[in-house]
Amino acid sequence: MKYVIINDKKYELKDIPQDTPILWVLRDYLNMTGTKFGCGVAQCGACTVLLDDKAIRSCSTAISEAIGKKITTIENKDDKELKALRIVWKEHDVAQCGYCQPGQIMNASALLKSNKNPSSDQIKEAMNGNICRCGTYNKILKAVSTVAKG
Repeated sequence: MKYVIINDKKYELKDIPQDTPILWVLRDYLNMTGTKFGCGVAQCGACTVLLDDKAIRSCSTAISEAIGKKITTIENKDDKELKALRIVWKEHDVAQCGYCQPGQIMNASALLKSNKNPSSDQIKEAMNGNICRCGTYNKILKAVSTVAKG
């Protein structure tokens, strides 16, 4: 049986075409709408989720690539990095319109999972490609730095 694990819960992939992007499986089949559709061509980062703790663009990654693997979305309430990032995001008043923020937080989470104490340059490099139309990049940098410093 084909399955994926999303936010620590196992889902069987019945009647879902294997070339369906993860984004649409999450939103249309599972009603998890925290992950946003932005550009549809993996350029803006709004759709970022984690696949085995690595940031991916869910709009362009087929569900077949996730079979037997772990997907983490912004809806995950138990993930240590996500919890810390959500708290600091509020403290630093990062979000303006908020549309890109789930993708920003997910990308930051992937960074912190692989590098517990990134430098400012490493944060900028890792977050490059997650577009924020409101321009809150300095607040994002401060928030991620705050979490990294503990």
